[in-house]
Amino acid sequence: MSTTTDSLRATIHARQPLMVLSVLLWALCCALPTNAIAEDAVPPADKTAVVEPPPPPKYSVAPVVVDGHELFSVRGISAYPAKKRAAEIAARIEQLAADPSISPDSVRLEKLPDRILVVSGEATILQVNKEDAELENISEQLFAETVVTRIREALQLYRTERSTSHLASSAIFALAATLLLVLLAYATHRFFNRLNQGVERRYKSLADESRNKVLKLVGSEQVCKLLSRLISTIKMVLWVVLVYIYIQLVMGLFPWTRGLGSSLLSVFLDPLRTIGIGFVNALPNIVFLVILFFITRYILKFTRLYFIGLAVGRMKISGFDHEWSMPTYRLVRILVIALALVVAYPYIPGSSSEAFKAISIFMGVIFSLGSSSLISNIIAGHTMAYRRAFKVGDRIRIGEQLGDVTEIRLLVTHLRTVKNEEIIIPNSIVLNSHIVNYSSLAQQQGLILHTTVGIGYEVPWRQVHAMLLMAAERSEGLLREPPPFVLQKALGDFAVSYELNVYCAEAGNSPQLYSRLHQNIQDVFNEYAVQIMTPAYERDTPEPKVVPRERWYAEPAQPPAAKETET
Repeated sequence: MSTTTDSLRATIHARQPLMVLSVLLWALCCALPTNAIAEDAVPPADKTAVVEPPPPPKYSVAPVVVDGHELFSVRGISAYPAKKRAAEIAARIEQLAADPSISPDSVRLEKLPDRILVVSGEATILQVNKEDAELENISEQLFAETVVTRIREALQLYRTERSTSHLASSAIFALAATLLLVLLAYATHRFFNRLNQGVERRYKSLADESRNKVLKLVGSEQVCKLLSRLISTIKMVLWVVLVYIYIQLVMGLFPWTRGLGSSLLSVFLDPLRTIGIGFVNALPNIVFLVILFFITRYILKFTRLYFIGLAVGRMKISGFDHEWSMPTYRLVRILVIALALVVAYPYIPGSSSEAFKAISIFMGVIFSLGSSSLISNIIAGHTMAYRRAFKVGDRIRIGEQLGDVTEIRLLVTHLRTVKNEEIIIPNSIVLNSHIVNYSSLAQQQGLILHTTVGIGYEVPWRQVHAMLLMAAERSEGLLREPPPFVLQKALGDFAVSYELNVYCAEAGNSPQLYSRLHQNIQDVFNEYAVQIMTPAYERDTPEPKVVPRERWYAEPAQPPAAKETET
């Protein structure tokens, strides 16, 4: 006891100068002002700086896999990734397993002051770090012992699976699995063929019965085709499942293909998992898009009802023609849809990806290059609606085309000729052409039909006027008011050109009216023995082509006195 006390006193006596120095330093620090200490400790530029702790190191994790068996997982850093580290460890294990002279019991732990090594003889398999043990929430020593156990089992299994007896049994089992697959494929083929034939017989018999009105309406052939395709789809799915199980089972029998076989499931499930995760993440945006769709739909319905009311006259806007209703509705609909697309674009799944942007730009370029004529026709179709150049039922002439308007569409205008031919003209051509409308003023002021005849100078012009007016009176379908009139268009070399002008109210009947008018002109001129100078002649007769005064009022012309007496 005294010896222990003496040693303690000697220790304190030896450390006394150090303790005194520590006390003096502590007193000096307490005596200094606080701000002086802060100014000395922190540089002036960093007085307000906040010292942040260093970020934790970023670790990556990868499993060590040998022959498709996952032994354990290791960590890596950016300079030495986990996948590279795991692949190198697996290669060392396989190299040891390939050497039959190395016993699995040779794998052991070698403890160093700062780390633990897993070695076999002189070769180091891996170095166990505390970060690796943290993956399993166990101590570094326990993790290292577990790693040794797993490596020994992997060496033993590696050699067992490559033995002749094991490979022979695996080959026999694979052959049996192949035969079983063939039998199952044949059995399913026969089963589904019989099922398909039974369905066809059943539905054909049901379709023949009078009580199966639904089948008669839809058609038994369509129903049979639909069911046949459904049965074929089920058969193909079943075959795919059988082949998948067979491939995974056979590949799992051999160590060289076990890794590929175990990854087949992930080949099918990973895309589905990715799609599912993406759908769940995009679900709020999808809900927003659905709500926006229904809002836009009901806005368009309300807008359509409003413009239909304008079109039928239930509602009126000052200065707004009812014919503008549906074209205006189409423009408003385009604007509403465009606005909805602008609002919806950020919420479309994948809209922020570079692939989506590239496809959008590509489609925009293709659309702009290939739809110039389409857009010009659409713009022309809307422009014509506001020009009011014609409407359905009008007889018009567009360039050289004459016909009745049967339909005005967004891109083209349909005409029906007098020969019952349909002509389809693009609206861009209509917009850039001169349009003659024969029907727009026919109802209010009448359409003037005119025809020209050449009569010699020896015939009194008054007689010609009277004959032409008589022919107009005999023609049915012409208006009496305003009355017809005659114009002398030209004094030609051998004949005078007379133009008869008559009024009609129906532009669509102009061919028939022209035919009647020409018939009556021929009859009247034949009655009064007046020759129509058609065809023309080149040599004149020696008699002078003059009209004596006594023949100025040849029949059916009447002198002014006679007209006054009749009046």
